[in-house]
Amino acid sequence: MEWFKSLNWAGMLEWLNAYVASLSPLLAAAGVPEDYQSLAAFGVLYLSATVVVLLFTLILLKIFRKPKKPQQEIEQAAEEDILSAAEISEPESVVEKESVAEAQEEPEPVLSMFERLKVGLSKTQSSLVGRVDSLLRSRAAIDEELIEELEEILITADLGMPTTQQLIKTLESSRVKGELVSPKQVRQLLMEELEKILTFESKPLDVTSASPFVIMVIGVNGVGKTTTIGKLANQFSRDGKKVILGAGDTFRAAAAEQLQIWGERADVEVICHVEGADPSAVAFDAAKAAVARKADILLLDTAGRLHTKVNLMEELKKIRRVLDREIPGAPHEVLLVLDATTGQNALNQAKLFNEAVPLDGIALTKLDGTAKGGIVVAIAAELQVPVRFVGIGEQLDDLRPFDAEMFVSVLFDSK
Repeated sequence: MEWFKSLNWAGMLEWLNAYVASLSPLLAAAGVPEDYQSLAAFGVLYLSATVVVLLFTLILLKIFRKPKKPQQEIEQAAEEDILSAAEISEPESVVEKESVAEAQEEPEPVLSMFERLKVGLSKTQSSLVGRVDSLLRSRAAIDEELIEELEEILITADLGMPTTQQLIKTLESSRVKGELVSPKQVRQLLMEELEKILTFESKPLDVTSASPFVIMVIGVNGVGKTTTIGKLANQFSRDGKKVILGAGDTFRAAAAEQLQIWGERADVEVICHVEGADPSAVAFDAAKAAVARKADILLLDTAGRLHTKVNLMEELKKIRRVLDREIPGAPHEVLLVLDATTGQNALNQAKLFNEAVPLDGIALTKLDGTAKGGIVVAIAAELQVPVRFVGIGEQLDDLRPFDAEMFVSVLFDSK
């Protein structure tokens, strides 16, 4: 406390009075009343002292504070040290081998058609053959009860009642004759009968049999008709064929635009009219263009307004007449596009269209998205119309020519 007592308080008070006196004129000029000038002077002094202390503190911190590395830089430096140590400790040949292995990426495996079809039919295989195999494994004897349960499995896989009854009749006949004594024989007989149904005699699709070869594509809205046409155009074009597309679906909004996009992808010409135009007029112009440009194939899209089925069917008949008048014998192929996921409804559509314009072939889309692929067998058995193409995916190459033998082999492949 001695230092406190030794302070010259009289001198400090004298200095403060002089400070207030010197600031009074400035404060008066600033509009501060005379009674508050002393208080204002002390306030200015206090603020000034505070600013000075803060500045002094910041200067000290800047001088004495040591910069620190960010945590990320520390971790990175540690990793570099570890890597350097590892490079020193490992032989050069090992490091080189690892670098080469990293540089050479493993190419994606290319699936064969059999493998791609198996992936696409996995749901159908599980619901049909998977259940058949489970049933056969659980029974020692081939009796009437087993045949009845087998019949139920075939029906629920959408083989249809007539086709199922045909298969069951064959199984029953073989059982009575004593030709079926083991589950393996039942399985083999099913394979043989399904393949027989799918390989009936029919006119093959030969696009070189006429020039231009006209394919009239029909089907209800939403089954993938325009997409199927686009994929076929792409495949024919890659095979070196000159293809022309006709946008005959003039009633569905943006149908022509969708077909034009596919035409650009396949680099083929598209003949189209304004929305709502007469589809027969489009067919006429498309046929004229195909002849004039010496096209190999004309793919004609058509409307699919099944809710006005009478008018639609009459319209399809008219288009057929127009094509035949401009290109004798056309259309050379009436291709019906069906959605496999609709099951028995697809079969009903096929029957309806077949009454109006006799069908030459069927393209079955979305087969990879259904567990009821047995509809392929039902269509072949009841309509005697060959399945030309099956869609097993969304890629351009996933619309494939149908192979009955491969189809059955894939379904019954247990690997």
